[in-house]
Amino acid sequence: MKYRRYKQEEKMEIIKIVEGSELGVKPTLKELNIHSSTFYKWYGRYHKYGFDGLAPKERKRSTYKSQ
Repeated sequence: MKYRRYKQEEKMEIIKIVEGSELGVKPTLKELNIHSSTFYKWYGRYHKYGFDGLAPKERKRSTYKSQ
């Protein structure tokens, strides 16, 4: 499985799709090919911080120095 980064807007759309689905959470996530732990991480941040909580975190730069 290939790792994919989702934009803030995409995460919000996925949350809306799951919330509005009549299938239930797990079958909907399976159709969208999104792991449930990933979704619940987004969902928790969304409920705690709102839309801004879905923004990508800044990545740390490597401190490795070549000689």
